[in-house]
Amino acid sequence: MSTSPPGDPAPADGDPAERLAALWDAHAVRVQAYLLRHTDPDTAQDLLSETFLVAWRRLDDVPAEALPWLLVVARNLRYNAARSQARRRLLTTELTRLENAAPSVSGSPESLATERDQLLRGLATLTDREREAILLVAWDGLAPSRAADVAGCTTAAFHVRLHRARRRLAAFVDDDSSALRAVGSSTPATRRSA
Repeated sequence: MSTSPPGDPAPADGDPAERLAALWDAHAVRVQAYLLRHTDPDTAQDLLSETFLVAWRRLDDVPAEALPWLLVVARNLRYNAARSQARRRLLTTELTRLENAAPSVSGSPESLATERDQLLRGLATLTDREREAILLVAWDGLAPSRAADVAGCTTAAFHVRLHRARRRLAAFVDDDSSALRAVGSSTPATRRSA
């Protein structure tokens, strides 16, 4: 018979799979009970599995008296899971906040993609300074006075850049929309004849 303490599996000189099975038989119920005291049953089951996965990966590090080591692993996994859940809740809250703050978007995915493409091509036609002015105000949400600080110019100069950028972008989008409408009006006829 083995000389190890009651409830602990045989020393590491045997088959690794047998040692892990012996660890499971000897300690799984106790580790699960520990986890159930600190979390819900589904999470406890997941963490129990992860605890023994860590034991399998680090089988050579598992001491002869394995239960305390397994409980420390389970505790660390529980803390990691709690941190992940907190990050998930924070992300969900932030996404909900952004969704509520964002203007509602209407239209088909195709029209939204076309509009996005139109705006990106319009931005590409602007000078670097004009593009920066639009992006600092529209995308970064800065007031013109703060955006002027970032752009390294006076507020008056920034207002001029922003005005020119908006005017050029609007002209591009209007011209591009006219071209798209012309193409769009001929598309159904082409499709019907094809």
